[in-house]
Amino acid sequence: MIKRQHDKPCLFVLDTNVLMHDPTCIFRFQEHDIFLPMVVLEELDHGKKGISEVARNVRQATRFLDQLLSQADKDEIDAGLPIDPVCVNGGGRVLPAAGRLYFQTQPMDLRLPQSLPGSTADNDILGTARALHLLRPDRQVIIVSKDINLRIKAAVLGIPAEDYSNDQVLDDASLLYTGVEQLPKEFWEQHGKSMDSWKEEGRTYYRVSGPGLDEWYPGECIYSGDDSGFEAIVRGTPGAAEAVIELVEDYRTPRHNVWGINARNREQNFALNMLMDPDLDFVTLLGTAGTGKTLLALAAGLAQVLDRGLYKEIIMTRVTVPVGEDIGFLPGTEEEKMTPWMGALMDNLEVLTRPEGGDWGRAVTNDLVKSRIRIHSLNFMRGRTFLNKYVILDEAQNLTAKQMKTLITRAGPGTKMVCLGNIGQIDTPYLTETSSGLTYVVDRFKHWPHGGHITLMRGERSRLADFASEEL
Repeated sequence: MIKRQHDKPCLFVLDTNVLMHDPTCIFRFQEHDIFLPMVVLEELDHGKKGISEVARNVRQATRFLDQLLSQADKDEIDAGLPIDPVCVNGGGRVLPAAGRLYFQTQPMDLRLPQSLPGSTADNDILGTARALHLLRPDRQVIIVSKDINLRIKAAVLGIPAEDYSNDQVLDDASLLYTGVEQLPKEFWEQHGKSMDSWKEEGRTYYRVSGPGLDEWYPGECIYSGDDSGFEAIVRGTPGAAEAVIELVEDYRTPRHNVWGINARNREQNFALNMLMDPDLDFVTLLGTAGTGKTLLALAAGLAQVLDRGLYKEIIMTRVTVPVGEDIGFLPGTEEEKMTPWMGALMDNLEVLTRPEGGDWGRAVTNDLVKSRIRIHSLNFMRGRTFLNKYVILDEAQNLTAKQMKTLITRAGPGTKMVCLGNIGQIDTPYLTETSSGLTYVVDRFKHWPHGGHITLMRGERSRLADFASEEL
């Protein structure tokens, strides 16, 4: 981050990837002015074709620009267009803006040092910023780009450059809501005197009052650090000084399992309680590799689809972002094309379908389970509505906030959605831990009483996987 000169107003030179990432970005610079080089408009024109998310964003950005230009003549464009507030999300939320939008309307001296040869789009943007710095000494000219390499070249040339950070949910990923909190040692001394308790449908509830309860979120998991083993979930916060909590089920005992799976630690037990709770429509599980996210979600889904009949079937999907080189064209139907991406599903089904009865019993169980699991691609989610389905979204950290919204709004009545991911393993360009769609929904849903979140801390895959996660 560069050091701002507060005595000078800012003139932000936008890179194309900022508009591709967030088409509403021109309305998010408050009172500051924006400059669009001609090369950016050329790149937008090249990127408008197709049905990808980037192409849709480009078309939306150009529609916003056309809206601003529709009533302007050449003199007004040269003088800079006022950026009027715009309504987004169907006319609901208004984005305020008070700056002006400038276009490159005349040739500029784009000479750069000989150490930066070639006439590339990045070099044109660097040259434009350098020329604006000479033409507008009253402004602090700053390049805004999601491209790290462009920002590095700008720093080498002494040109101020910043990342586009308006889409960041948090300043630091360590501030993300974990969904679990340890009670202080003096908690029961301060809150136990006026405590009420009761049982309802086999579950135990407590109503506690006292200081500090206004900091709890609905669905937050709480536990005591002593030997009492107290573990509960906040079910409601009626008042600032009063809350209702419910004791959780203990899925760590062999007699109390979910589709043959037991929780191996406290966080997994909290996760199973959330996954098995039909009152929670949206559950997010974060954790590193081997913490059991997919296994727990699948076990809870099979138990509620096949045993309890709460949902019709399990829908499994994930973002198709390869770790290495793309393997190219995949033949077959949508489900067959998605099969190579669903290795985690197949691996966990092997663990969950180990009945007694030998090969015949295992084959029958496999057929039964697979008949109730559907694999779908995220590319074909628009316009769909899932009714009474148990939807698992794996590798959700690779989704943007807009893509996450598109998927979650597919949920119809009786549908439960589970999002799994590790924000430390993001494979999508221009996404970071603080701007991932998974981070976005965890932060936005923490106030909703029908949502739940837990961050799984301990790996339970194997001692080799645990050591590799910590040391590599």
